[in-house]
Amino acid sequence: MRLHIPEGKLGLVIKMKVSAVIFDLDGTVIADEDEYGRAFNKVLSELGVDSGSEYPHIGGIGVEENWRVFLDKYDIKTDKTIEELSLQTQIEYIKLIPEITLKDGFEKFALELKSSGIKTALATSNSWDVTEKVFDTLGIQNLFDSITTGEEVTIKKPSPQIFEIAADKLGVPVEECLVIEDSAAGVEAANSAGMKVVGIARDELQKKSLSESNLIVNSFNDITPSAILKID
Repeated sequence: MRLHIPEGKLGLVIKMKVSAVIFDLDGTVIADEDEYGRAFNKVLSELGVDSGSEYPHIGGIGVEENWRVFLDKYDIKTDKTIEELSLQTQIEYIKLIPEITLKDGFEKFALELKSSGIKTALATSNSWDVTEKVFDTLGIQNLFDSITTGEEVTIKKPSPQIFEIAADKLGVPVEECLVIEDSAAGVEAANSAGMKVVGIARDELQKKSLSESNLIVNSFNDITPSAILKID
């Protein structure tokens, strides 16, 4: 259910204690939807597949999980394993990392959270190797009190496991955590973990996929630490 906050009313009643905010990485903290789309399409084209989409992949579930979908969806015949296809995709993506940017308003929002005494964490289905390369390019690692990557879970989103691990690292109860996500799988995972969730949508179509969020915004410029405390 989307939360509607009346204009000028953001500073009133606190309905929820938020001790920590957990961020997804790809498509949430960083704008890399185009880069991952290009990487997946490059490998798909080498297999003789034209996806017909700029964004052929499902957000939030991880590269290997997307290849499991692709092999069935496009009836791909190949001797390559899912691990090999995933590695090839990540190699193509890494080439494009210099082109990615931070989502507008993220750094300001993260610093405001820290100033407000709210802990921050990163929980990404991506690998540590790729995440570290993003950090090297954008210099944002110090904005997170803890980092959890895909290697630390046995089941990827929409399983809540990654968010539960992130909360445990911070020493914060799940009910005091708020997740910020851009994918339906991530929103489902947050809800399953018993956490509130804010969806970041780049367009109207994506907004529909995030309908189970407590609040949907277009960018980090639309939220503040005080505003997230009003989420019911």
